Amino acid sequence: MRYYQLGGSGESRLAVRTGDGLYDLTAASPDVGSYLDLVRTASITDTDTDAIVDGLLARAPSIDADAVEGDLDTPLRPGEVWAAGVTYRISEEARREESDMEEMYIDVYEADRPEVFFKATPNRIVGPDEAVGIRRDSTWDVPEPELGIVLYRGDIVGFTVGNDMSSRAIEGENPLYLPQAKVYDRCCSLGPCVRSAESIDDPQDLDMWMTIERDGEVMFDESTTTGEMVRSLDELVDCYVDHNAIPELSVLLTGTSLVPDETFTLREGDRIDIGIEGIGSMTNPVTTV
Repeated sequence: MRYYQLGGSGESRLAVRTGDGLYDLTAASPDVGSYLDLVRTASITDTDTDAIVDGLLARAPSIDADAVEGDLDTPLRPGEVWAAGVTYRISEEARREESDMEEMYIDVYEADRPEVFFKATPNRIVGPDEAVGIRRDSTWDVPEPELGIVLYRGDIVGFTVGNDMSSRAIEGENPLYLPQAKVYDRCCSLGPCVRSAESIDDPQDLDMWMTIERDGEVMFDESTTTGEMVRSLDELVDCYVDHNAIPELSVLLTGTSLVPDETFTLREGDRIDIGIEGIGSMTNPVTTV
């Protein structure tokens, strides 16, 4: 099942998409107003989210899918977002291209310990159709489409689409500038929904794609698969949660294998479309922050 937060333009409510249509879960139970409400209920009853929803569908009114266009909100409000880097060969190659210290990225790609870093707080996250940011003090900026792992108290409960916006000029100048290259206003987008973990057979066998448009012209259009990831999801999650005080709800982005070449940089007004098989697609315009 796929869970959407509606109310970008009005009253907030949680909806679910099944094979039969789209349904308003909040109308069925006011206690389920958000994805966090749903996973808390599943935890209390020692079951999964889809099982909880199965019991609500009989009294959940259907929603016209066309009516929610433009009404999508960020599907969840995690306490924090972290991200993993150099998990695909192409991302290792891209990081080497931007840096004068390329050997460090080879070492991380082949090391036992993955690169896991802090990405965003709730106020830095945007949802579908909201603008992602490029830093005013950066000259080379790219989106990074990634599979996002949704965690409840450290356990995998779902997946979403993520965009780990990156200022490659800043990070390339010195790897110690990574926090400034990664963490800033509108640096991360999540959406369009959360797909329940139990409804995906293999999250490391999903097609992923990204297009970038500028003034109606396609500047980038490529696809890949999460099967190209050299780390397992459990490995990345373990690295994030071990020895760490994690929030109740969090997201871990898992790295990218779709990287525009070094001649491309985002501009204000560009449009980024990112999609992952079985989860959905998300559009974000670009603004300068």
